[in-house]
Amino acid sequence: MLGICKTKAEKGGLELCELEVAEPGPGEIKLKVGATGICGTDLHIYHWVPWAARQIKVPQILGHEISGRVEALGEGVTGIKRGDLVSLESHIFCGGCHQCLTGKAHLCAQLHYPGIDRPGGLAEYVCVPARIAWVHHVPVSMQVAAMFEPFGIAVQACLEGCGVSGQDVLITGCGPIGLMAVAVARALGAARVIATDRAAPRLRAAAEMGADRVINVGEEDPVAAVMDLTGRKGADVAMEYSGQEQALSQALEALTRGGDLRLIGAPDNPVSLDLNRIILKGINVQGIHGRKIFHSWSHASRLVYSGKVDLRPLVSHVLPLRDGLRAFDLIERGEAVKVLIQPEG
Repeated sequence: MLGICKTKAEKGGLELCELEVAEPGPGEIKLKVGATGICGTDLHIYHWVPWAARQIKVPQILGHEISGRVEALGEGVTGIKRGDLVSLESHIFCGGCHQCLTGKAHLCAQLHYPGIDRPGGLAEYVCVPARIAWVHHVPVSMQVAAMFEPFGIAVQACLEGCGVSGQDVLITGCGPIGLMAVAVARALGAARVIATDRAAPRLRAAAEMGADRVINVGEEDPVAAVMDLTGRKGADVAMEYSGQEQALSQALEALTRGGDLRLIGAPDNPVSLDLNRIILKGINVQGIHGRKIFHSWSHASRLVYSGKVDLRPLVSHVLPLRDGLRAFDLIERGEAVKVLIQPEG
C-alpha cells in the first residue's frame, strides 16, 4: 500500500512510500481509509519541532484525523462489524491508570497516538485499537467523518468552564479548529462571537461559519475592538487557537474580570506569561487537550447529524494520496484552510 511517511529527522523529510499492509492484532480493527485530515500537529512534525524530535521515531506514517470502513476485526473485538463507517479518536488510552478510571481517559498517563507513536492514517489502510473507533449510525460523508477528531476539540473547548451560551466569545486564531469553534459557539447560543487572525481567507471563512465580527490583527488592535464591541466589559470567554505569544497576551487583555481563558493552540516553544494579569483579574485558565472520550463525541455528533453545524465549507482541498505531499506546501503558503487526503478508489 501507499503511505506518506516522515523518513528523515529534519524539517521536511516526508516521502510517499510503498508499505506492507498490516493485519489487526487482538482488540484491533483494520480500516480501509476513507479520508485523513492534515492537522497542525502534522505541520509540527513536518517542521521537526522539539517535541516531535523527542517523541517520533522515523520512519513513521503520519495522520491521525481518520475516517474509514472497517475491513477486518482482530480477536476479541465486539460492538463493531465489517463495513461500519467510523471516525477515530486519536488518543489511545490505557484504560487502567488513575485518569482513565476517573473519567479522564483523554489525559491518560500512557497516551499514544496514530501518526506519532504508531502508523497513522495517511495511507490506504490503518490498524488501530477498536476502543478508539466512533461508529456512525447516521449517514455522513468520509470527508466530514475525518473531521470529527478536530471538531471534538472545538466542541470540548466550548463546553468547558462557563460554556458559551449567552457569553461574548473571543476566538484567536482561525485555523480549522478555531473555525470549527466559531460554528460551535454560534450553534450553542453565544451572545456574540468575535474571531481574530492575520489571514484574510481565514477571516472570510470565520464570517461564513458564523462570526459576528472578524478582526485582522495586522490592521486593527483586537483588544480595542473587543472592548468597543462589549461596551468596555471585555469578552467573557477567550479561546486561544493560534499558539502565538502575542495572541495569548491580547486574549488576556481583552478578557473581562473573572472571565475564562481556554488554551487550545500548542506553541512550538515556551512562551512568557504575565501571571499577575491572571491573578489580579481573577481569570479562570483551562487547558484543552483533545476530547473527553466519548462525552465530546456525543455532543459533536448531535451538532453534525442535526445540521446545526456544517463542516463541509471548511474543506478547501481534497487531494489523492499520491499527491498528498502537496498538502504541506499549500498550507505553508497560506493557500489552504482544511486539506483532506483520500486514497484512490
